[in-house]
Amino acid sequence: MLNEGAYKATYDEKVRLSCPFEKAILSRCAGCDQAHKFNIAEREAVACEAVVAHENCLTLHGLLHQNAMFALKLMHPGEPLPHAKEIKVQCGGLLGLQRLFDQTAASAENIHALAGEVQRRFASMQDVPFQEVVKVITAYEGRRRR
Repeated sequence: MLNEGAYKATYDEKVRLSCPFEKAILSRCAGCDQAHKFNIAEREAVACEAVVAHENCLTLHGLLHQNAMFALKLMHPGEPLPHAKEIKVQCGGLLGLQRLFDQTAASAENIHALAGEVQRRFASMQDVPFQEVVKVITAYEGRRRR
């Protein structure tokens, strides 16, 4: 059994760029061609392979959080979210962005390509019609408990 301190030290040693969408990738509601999965003891983790992709994803992740605050009844921006709400923001947000370009999409298969498409289609990431994305975030349901 690995204690939390040893896990965190090993994680920090192995991960140069942590993936902002790690929870979405690990829950398999999204994928990314820049993601590198690895295991530390019995846990799975995700790192980003490219600095530019990491920066784009950080921006996108921040905008999803910012725009979902009211809809998810969150009071304190920047505060870590409970796991279920973070999954709603990540999985629902990525799905909402994907549906801006493909209404029939069931998932975001490549986060890096999606971020690039957002940049090509909109003058700025702030110009994304987040009201449409937030509708998908609020409607998103994670896996049910057994």
